[in-house]
Amino acid sequence: MKLTNILTIVLVFATSTMILAQEGSNSLGTLITDRPDATESPNLIPKGFLQIETGAFYESFDSNAIKTENYTLNTTLVRLGLLENLELRIGWDFVEGRTAINGVKQDNITSGFNPLLFGAKVGIAKEANGLPEIGLLGHLYLPFTAGSDYKPESTGVDFRFAFAHTLSATSSLSYNLGAQWHDDATQAAYVYTIAYGQSITSHLGFYAELYGNLPEDASANHLWDAGLTYLLSESVQLDATVGSSITEGQDILISAGISFRLPLKKN
Repeated sequence: MKLTNILTIVLVFATSTMILAQEGSNSLGTLITDRPDATESPNLIPKGFLQIETGAFYESFDSNAIKTENYTLNTTLVRLGLLENLELRIGWDFVEGRTAINGVKQDNITSGFNPLLFGAKVGIAKEANGLPEIGLLGHLYLPFTAGSDYKPESTGVDFRFAFAHTLSATSSLSYNLGAQWHDDATQAAYVYTIAYGQSITSHLGFYAELYGNLPEDASANHLWDAGLTYLLSESVQLDATVGSSITEGQDILISAGISFRLPLKKN
């Protein structure tokens, strides 16, 4: 699937959901999401509300004349506010992978769902007296939900602490620290992220981020990305991102998506 087709799907989805999400705005404040960057926010979904964050991205890897391209569709994360300090999280995405050797595209195409993500976010502390807002996230990645091309033998696990500082009325700093055991790894990979966010206008925002992981049994991976967010309303946000690796690995990342918030029942 071409990147232009992916972006078209995202924009059509945005148009079809914008009106519904606007109806769900109930003076809850501006939408805060866990996309498009790798940094998770400590902010939780309000109790009794549903937030859907979805989109698509393209990434490529080029090493020793072998180029791999991945098209990831429907990167949907559903967040449900259960309690004032607890949200439920479910995520799933579909991947199509293609390979070219010396510029010649190969016939073998991998495709299928990644393992479904199931987890929760807990609020630990609100920002106060110079101390950050703090949250804790944890997820399981269930192998029986994955397609055969992306099915691991064991359940993946991750956790991370999420922190956020308000720097000014228009800027913030967020960062994560944690660990993950994915893709049948027997040893941990320690995870870090740090993201700076800046409001350009009341609707348009910019962010820049460094992130990566440090496996116990392999070399560290360090990456960067930057992007824009645009609020259509208090409860609807569009986003676009570009990024790449600092160390060897990912050559390019391009992403676009939409997030929206809805009440579980009308008042």
